[in-house]
Amino acid sequence: MTIYVDADACPVKAEVERVGTRHRVRMVIVSNGGIRPSANPLIETVIVPEGPDVADDWIAERAGEGDVVITGDIPLAHRCVSAGAQVLKHNGEALTVDNIGSVLATRDLMADLRAADPFRQGGGKSFSKADRSRFLDALERALRRIR
Repeated sequence: MTIYVDADACPVKAEVERVGTRHRVRMVIVSNGGIRPSANPLIETVIVPEGPDVADDWIAERAGEGDVVITGDIPLAHRCVSAGAQVLKHNGEALTVDNIGSVLATRDLMADLRAADPFRQGGGKSFSKADRSRFLDALERALRRIR
């Protein structure tokens, strides 16, 4: 069992470390750089070359049955779910075989709408304490389910 973290712009790295350490699970933090390696012996820091989807490709090539992937990247989540991994978004939302198709379609639709209206303003919701709490609970449940 390994927890893979798509670490660029991930707001829950500390929470992953806390829960992963409690469960004595190997954790792999993958990024393009700018991440300080942890002294925690359960954490491996992987720095991939710059480029589109390099970190995503690295994770997708390795994640599978019995692993957990932490990402907000929906195409990466789709690839990992297809490989049998459990996937959690930063807010604790589980991406599963049952919902990933719908989530991917919604993402694509929103990208098309943004492209069609370049003056469209707004961004995603801000990350809240409730999101962090839901994430901690979801990761705890995911690790227990795998064991």
